[in-house]
Amino acid sequence: MMDVHSPEQRSYNMSRIKGKNTKPELLVRKWLWARGYRYRLHVKNLPGKPDIVFLKKKKVIFVHGCFWHKHDCRYFKWPESNREFWKKKINENVRRDQKNYQDLIADGWSCFIVWECELKNESSLVLSELENFLEKNAVLPEAGCQR
Repeated sequence: MMDVHSPEQRSYNMSRIKGKNTKPELLVRKWLWARGYRYRLHVKNLPGKPDIVFLKKKKVIFVHGCFWHKHDCRYFKWPESNREFWKKKINENVRRDQKNYQDLIADGWSCFIVWECELKNESSLVLSELENFLEKNAVLPEAGCQR
């Protein structure tokens, strides 16, 4: 399949994609704030700079884009052009994510992943799962993040 944009336009479009304060992240933050949860954002001294951090609870939330973090859903598709570049980039993102989750858990943190696609449905089950995660007092012994 041929790209509908010129290489220059595609490069510009991709350069405009933000890493922080994305629409899905803002949606989760607004939902948390409305329920009285208070948090820190993008704490730099934690592995992976989690999107949302609850310091006292030792819990973090990552809000991941399905494309950038290779979610197994209908929104993730390998790009048709420059395949080797994208495979390397996205697989490296996934590898780095896994290492960050392991480092956080080794330091006694619990983490939760919210996928972009899960927020597209307004009656999303993920938000109730997120609330359950935040209300649990125990640190999870798993080798990865919840979800």
